[in-house]
Amino acid sequence: MTRASLEKQPKDVAAMFDAVAERYDLTNDVLALGQNRRWRKAVAAAVGARPGERVLDLAAGTGTSSEPFAAAGAFTVPCDFSLGMLAEGKRRVPWLPFTAGDATRLPFRDGCFDAVTISFGLRNVQDTDAALREMLRVVRPGGRLVVCEFSHPTWAPFRTVYSEYLMRALPPVATRVSSSPDAYVYLAESIRAWPDQPAFAARLQAVGWGRVAWRDLSGGIVALHRATRPADGPPA
Repeated sequence: MTRASLEKQPKDVAAMFDAVAERYDLTNDVLALGQNRRWRKAVAAAVGARPGERVLDLAAGTGTSSEPFAAAGAFTVPCDFSLGMLAEGKRRVPWLPFTAGDATRLPFRDGCFDAVTISFGLRNVQDTDAALREMLRVVRPGGRLVVCEFSHPTWAPFRTVYSEYLMRALPPVATRVSSSPDAYVYLAESIRAWPDQPAFAARLQAVGWGRVAWRDLSGGIVALHRATRPADGPPA
């Protein structure tokens, strides 16, 4: 059984994603009812990658999230700490420079990216604040951050239905389509434990990000947080 706990030990989380790599994209399409494609478009629009820019895509997995930035003409670096996901990504899109890296200790110099983004990966990092500080370090002054993450539906009745789906319906569906369904029990638990939209915005501000804002997608199932590294002063 490949199963990470909410303590998010890096070795366990990496092994869990190694186990689901082969069918990861298919499973996501099924479990998200195709909404994940809409969410990726929203991330691409929020990042606004331009030709000649350098974009770091953290928790990039198989590179699906990285392709829109590369297609826009940006030099895009997909980074992940799951070697299984990276191997699958290199098989799918061999022209992208897949890089192994831990979000809390990124293997990049200060200020070398115009934008950094992470989709559905930050809640799997053991030390969220350390990762946010590392993202701040590697982006240039005035550079931008986009975090796409599962969040909390804003309408109370829907929030109850969604919680029931996560804990009761998601694991059985994952059993049918995933190569490691136990990983999706952790997925449901980690989503429920993640802070709501205002609380996460406050964490971004606390580590030094400026101009923090968010946009709810799919009624708050997903939140798109945006921020900018202040032009003055060193990283936090």
